[in-house]
Amino acid sequence: MEQPSDDVTSGAGTSGPPVSSAAAPAPAPSGGLAGDEAKRQSLRRMKQVALAFLFGAAVVFLLARWAESEGWPGWVGYVRAAAEAGMIGGLADWFAVTALFRHPLGIRIPHTAIIPNKKNVLGESLGDFVGANFLSEPVVRDKLRRLEVSRRTGEWLAAPDNAERVTAELSTVVRGAVTVLRDEDVQAVMEQAVVRRVVDREWGPPLGKLLEQVLTDGAHYRFVDLMCDRAYDWVRTNHATVLRVVSERAPSWSPRFVDEMLADKVYGEVLTFAWAVKTDVNHPMRLALDRFASEFAQDLQKDPETMARADAVKRQLVEHPEVKKLIGSAWATAKDMLLTAAEDPSSELRTRVREGLQTLGGRLQADAELARKVDGWIEDAAAHVVRHYSREITTIITDTVERWDAEETSRKVELQVGRDLQFIRINGTVVGALAGLVIYTVGELLF
Repeated sequence: MEQPSDDVTSGAGTSGPPVSSAAAPAPAPSGGLAGDEAKRQSLRRMKQVALAFLFGAAVVFLLARWAESEGWPGWVGYVRAAAEAGMIGGLADWFAVTALFRHPLGIRIPHTAIIPNKKNVLGESLGDFVGANFLSEPVVRDKLRRLEVSRRTGEWLAAPDNAERVTAELSTVVRGAVTVLRDEDVQAVMEQAVVRRVVDREWGPPLGKLLEQVLTDGAHYRFVDLMCDRAYDWVRTNHATVLRVVSERAPSWSPRFVDEMLADKVYGEVLTFAWAVKTDVNHPMRLALDRFASEFAQDLQKDPETMARADAVKRQLVEHPEVKKLIGSAWATAKDMLLTAAEDPSSELRTRVREGLQTLGGRLQADAELARKVDGWIEDAAAHVVRHYSREITTIITDTVERWDAEETSRKVELQVGRDLQFIRINGTVVGALAGLVIYTVGELLF
């Protein structure tokens, strides 16, 4: 009797020559080489054990059949029936197990070599199974709710070592991102996002509203007081300057002592005026300045000419070479600051981030309301991903399985589960023998 082949690595019993793993377009993944070899040896041993059970049943059957022909006592019939049924059960289960992975004895019997032939269908079924049972919104929400992500995260972040670890990882990400970005690209983005937006918007109305609010709140009074104080101090300390200006503007025929008397008079009047403006909050000069500022605020919002002049000033300011140079150097300065702060474990930035993470961890543990909110956000985010992208996620499974080589996939699957399947063959032999014995016994008792 021809015995079935059990060598998973030889490729015997398949419908064609074995497919080399090197030639396979996308072989199924497996564990390490040492682990695969151990599994391969274990599978081979279990196949030998199952084959030994089948071979033993066949030997017992032949001996019992010979004993019957030689006229041995009736109990030999019970042994022969049990061995015969065990042999049949072992062969049937060998066929069933082998049919999963290849054509038994190389014969293309329908509905055999199921895994190689139905690989893509199995992949789609696996993807549908995962999508229906693991990537459904209720399942994901229930799992996240039972995990208590916020509380566990809070406990983990509250530990100083863990907070430092997260800070270090964030610093690495920042350094990598800043290093990868090209300066000219960032400057171009800044010009597009900031400068262009500033240029496109009118300055008049916003500035007018701001100035109007400042005047309404009276916040400008301190500025006016400062200007008045500085004006008075300047006049008081620049007596010689006032005298020189008056003398230079006096007629050439005017006597010098007359010029000095006039200059002293002018200086006294200017100093008195500056002192009056400084000390009197209701001085006409101050009130005139308030009226001018109020009218100017309204003109910035409503007067087309004033608004146009404000926009002209804006364009001149933005297009000024020094302003462009400042924008260009802003990224370089910020980049150096970020890199320096990210690389220094004791920098203010990393210290604040680390302390902030620890504080957040403590709040997530102590503040139940915050923890519930965070858990809700996490659940909503996961549910959104599952609701809109579960099909794309399961497609990873189906596409990956579809790219696997059929024969290589069959061998890999058999390597993983074939050892356990050999117990089916052993059980088939044993259970078949017991069933045959029972059936023969019942038959003898009844007839």
